[in-house]
Amino acid sequence: MSSSSEDLNGTVAVMKGGGEKTQWKLFIEDVSVFQLVLTFLFMGVAGLLLIVYLMFTTLWPISVLYFTWQIYDWHKPERGGRRSAFVRSWKMWTHFKEYFPVKLVKTAELSPSKNYILGCHPHGIMSMGAFSCFSTEAGGFSEAYPGVQSTLAILAGLFRLPIFRDYILLAGMLPVSKESLEYKLSRAGLGNALVIIIGGAEESLACSPGANTVVMKHRKGFVRLALENGADLVPVYSFGENELFPQVLLSEGSVGRKLQALFKQVMGFAPCIFTGVRWLLLPNKRPVTTVVGSPISVPYICHPSEEQVDHYHSLYLEALSKLFHTHKTSCGLAETHQLHII
Repeated sequence: MSSSSEDLNGTVAVMKGGGEKTQWKLFIEDVSVFQLVLTFLFMGVAGLLLIVYLMFTTLWPISVLYFTWQIYDWHKPERGGRRSAFVRSWKMWTHFKEYFPVKLVKTAELSPSKNYILGCHPHGIMSMGAFSCFSTEAGGFSEAYPGVQSTLAILAGLFRLPIFRDYILLAGMLPVSKESLEYKLSRAGLGNALVIIIGGAEESLACSPGANTVVMKHRKGFVRLALENGADLVPVYSFGENELFPQVLLSEGSVGRKLQALFKQVMGFAPCIFTGVRWLLLPNKRPVTTVVGSPISVPYICHPSEEQVDHYHSLYLEALSKLFHTHKTSCGLAETHQLHII
């Protein structure tokens, strides 16, 4: 689907193939994206406050039962999770995808007889492309790579928040912790594609429209993990991800940037200062094209040396740069755009 454009009356938007989006369809797409933004920003805190609040009401048994359940289920995120095909197949995710729209581009085969670590770049503010392509069935990954199961790895601390943890587990997400990732790669069979947004919180602070900056030079843990488990490395780039939210970029050394760094150190994520369009929190309607590159063959090495890690890290950076420059013009960037690796 091509990006939408409203007619003179503001009631329809043109779709690829001559079809039209009614105003109701546009509204449903807005709601689908808006609910994810609210979930991303507030559901974790809201769930925690709700459970704590119920402790001081006549409904306190609900909190007791939930906390008992959470303690019993504490290690589930590190033991393969609890994905739900039903949740991942909600029609809402199709509307979400069509809002931008998000498109998955396949450049090479991934064999179900192997495991993979997909490094996804850039982080953006909320990683909309990665979520759509790898945490919903609407993204098309299952059709593009039959027999390969994608799993998006996110901040481990989110899996300690009541209610929110259960929701993201059902969406098939796992903590980006060594214990969780090793379990998936070594004890969950073959055909697993772990998606890690390598740049993380630090990269989110560098994102803004027009920027193509990835934080990678000193991020080598994912390469060591790949070697220790014999998982092939696959670079992924989501063109358009940084165009979705304008961000207030604070200069290095400023008080605001120091506070962001302190918050990131304590909480594990960075509080980005960004703005949305309609309803204040909706992202810009910009196409997001998530291009999955060719796998880099990685041998199984139980205890890889620093030289071996550096070698495959270098191969990965070369493959990522090649992927970016090969597809940038077809994904809407000018030939002059460069990938900045820091």
